Amino acid sequence: MKSFQTVIMAGGSGTRLWPLSRSGFPKQFLTLSGNTSLFQQACTRLKNELPPIVVTNEEHRFLAAEQLREVNFNKTKILLEPVGKNTAPAMTLAALESEEEQILVVTPADQIIQDAKGFELAIDSAVDMASEGAVVVLGVKPTHPHTGYGYIKSAANELAFVESFVEKPDLETADKYLEQGGYSWNAGIFVVKASVWLKALSTFRPDILSTTQAAHSVLNIDGNFFRPDRVLFEKIPAESIDYAVIEKCPGSEIPVKVVELDVGWNDLGSWDSVADISDKNEDGNSLTGDTFTSGTKNSYVNATSRLVSVIGMNGVVVVETPDAVLVTNKQNSQSVKHVVEHLKNSDREESVLHRKVARPWGGMTA
Repeated sequence: MKSFQTVIMAGGSGTRLWPLSRSGFPKQFLTLSGNTSLFQQACTRLKNELPPIVVTNEEHRFLAAEQLREVNFNKTKILLEPVGKNTAPAMTLAALESEEEQILVVTPADQIIQDAKGFELAIDSAVDMASEGAVVVLGVKPTHPHTGYGYIKSAANELAFVESFVEKPDLETADKYLEQGGYSWNAGIFVVKASVWLKALSTFRPDILSTTQAAHSVLNIDGNFFRPDRVLFEKIPAESIDYAVIEKCPGSEIPVKVVELDVGWNDLGSWDSVADISDKNEDGNSLTGDTFTSGTKNSYVNATSRLVSVIGMNGVVVVETPDAVLVTNKQNSQSVKHVVEHLKNSDREESVLHRKVARPWGGMTA
């Protein structure tokens, strides 16, 4: 593959996969497919001579460091955000830690890519475009009218150029997008030179650039941990990569292009999407742990600490942990976030921590 700097964005909380995913142990550090965590898969997916740069938060530093060690990334820079400021400042930190002409491949830590070779080919194409000064976004070929993703509209007469970005649509509008063609789901993966990103940020959000530069200029380095100044970092406006820059590029002096992905992509944004990519038995059930089912079909059951039995159900999700159990149908699995909101409003620890907590010397069980 061509030379580039992988940047892994690992700061999310993954509340829609509660109770396995919690703010203290979010979904990117879970093993939901294969034998490694989503974070580890993101780090090892793209073979490159440069170790990835990881951007995560202070709370998850031990999780990130230990999981990197497990996949033999011992010299990875781990940029630690003292507070969450969304993805634009996080990407800017990584750009400031890179050579100006270095091409960055910026990817979330919580996605599934089933066709690794196809993904490498897509990244190669994106790196070529980025080397010529474009901002490149990866767009997933839609398989159905999904209402949970933003869409990218490709220009009709200009190969690979983006005409516009579209907010998450309702079902009727999503149906129209599929009928019309020329639309793709925004995968949240960006390929761009560090210098082009910083130029675009200075054009569209100079406030984010200046405050991030100030925090980065007072950098405390402790082994693999790189910490920007907390007081200065708290002054940075919180904004996503998309809103701060990407959606403003079409029609500007900064070209933005799209490379289509058709590689079995999934962002695992809810339990029904986890069920989609999980192995299934003859009844269409995905079963993990000590489980028993009878008269149950098309369901996802995950037991972590005890026997879970499901009888006479169809299309349900059951997730058991030592301190919490979730039961929902697949259609309502996006609503798990409401449980987390309730727990937070009630000051309950089940939204934050598992009974087992990661520490630098191992684990601690409450």
